[in-house]
Amino acid sequence: MKLATFEKDGAQRLGAMTAEGERLVDLAAAAPGEAAFASMLALIEAGEGALDKARETAARAEAAGSHLVALDGVRLVAPIPVPPQIRDFSVFPIHITQAPTGMRKLAATLQGQDIPDVQPGEVPPVYRQQPIWYFTNRFSVIGPGETVRWPRYSRYMDFELELATVIGKAGKDIPADKASEHIFGYTIFNDFSARDAQLVEMQGMLGPAKGKSFDMGNAMGPVIVTRDEIPDVKALRATARVDGEVWADDDCSAMLHSFEEMIAFVSRDETLQPGEVLGSGTVGNGCGLEHFRFLRDGAEVELEFSGIGVLRNRVVRRDG
Repeated sequence: MKLATFEKDGAQRLGAMTAEGERLVDLAAAAPGEAAFASMLALIEAGEGALDKARETAARAEAAGSHLVALDGVRLVAPIPVPPQIRDFSVFPIHITQAPTGMRKLAATLQGQDIPDVQPGEVPPVYRQQPIWYFTNRFSVIGPGETVRWPRYSRYMDFELELATVIGKAGKDIPADKASEHIFGYTIFNDFSARDAQLVEMQGMLGPAKGKSFDMGNAMGPVIVTRDEIPDVKALRATARVDGEVWADDDCSAMLHSFEEMIAFVSRDETLQPGEVLGSGTVGNGCGLEHFRFLRDGAEVELEFSGIGVLRNRVVRRDG
């Protein structure tokens, strides 16, 4: 099932996409009084029984032609507008090796030097030993179709092609072979990145801050696809387009760690909560830094994963 959060009459509502993909079932309208249908987070927190009821409600409403809204008549927002937590990982080896090369080129550019002819190195052993991640700002989430107003302190605008999983059930010390039971579903994640700010702060060896955390910096959507519809994450095709030009086209087979392994590692002596988001990190070649090309003012970025959809956002400079 594909689930979305949409705005109607000034309120955010939970919708289930119909089979043809052009309409949504308004779940709260189709089942008045059902607390689990009050929001996406309410549905996730209510557990598997509520998800089964959502499937039944959506199928019944679609068959009857009732409580349907056209996608082109509403505005989709981020599936979980304010997630309880966002952890962003880095598990794709091409990005892990190429991003530092891009940063060295950017450092030279900012210092007025010639761009060096540097080649990617090897994946540092720590990335293979364990999943590596950072926490990002859960209050800066936007949805599909929204325009990102770039922070004034940055001139190097970039995007990141990422898949994300959403935690469906709380747990601690979760074994990897049981971790799939804690996955609610998957969505697309665009980790917009201010590369010049990131270059400076990463020298402090504490991870990105203002290079990642700014209003509108985390785009998600357009929907959450429940885990039963994506049996093999590594088979998903991932594509990034900027103003219609393909910048990346790959699959997810190169992941150094699966989402199940990420969940197992993070949950060691730490409780994961329903609705938390885990980003995969950038699919190989899935950002401007790896190409040493950056976004122009007004650029439209489209991220697509097979079986999920397209997450589309425009980026504009904010001057003054």
